[in-house]
Amino acid sequence: MNDTFAPSTCLPAPAMEAGRRRYSLAALRSFVAARRERAYFRFELKRMAADNPHLIDDIGMTRSQVEAEIAKLPFWQR
Repeated sequence: MNDTFAPSTCLPAPAMEAGRRRYSLAALRSFVAARRERAYFRFELKRMAADNPHLIDDIGMTRSQVEAEIAKLPFWQR
């Protein structure tokens, strides 16, 4: 007998079936906090490069590295 159309007993969960992942609220908060921290660092780096460019050497970055980080700021903050 062919049981091809018989229901399977080990179907995947509906959320995993569509390829989606479930994230917790704590993971979302940590993601947002990390993004804010990086944005604040870039903003402060831009300010430091404009006001005190000699301090860039003290944090161990080159001018091209600083410009690359500043370029990651949103266009309204550049």
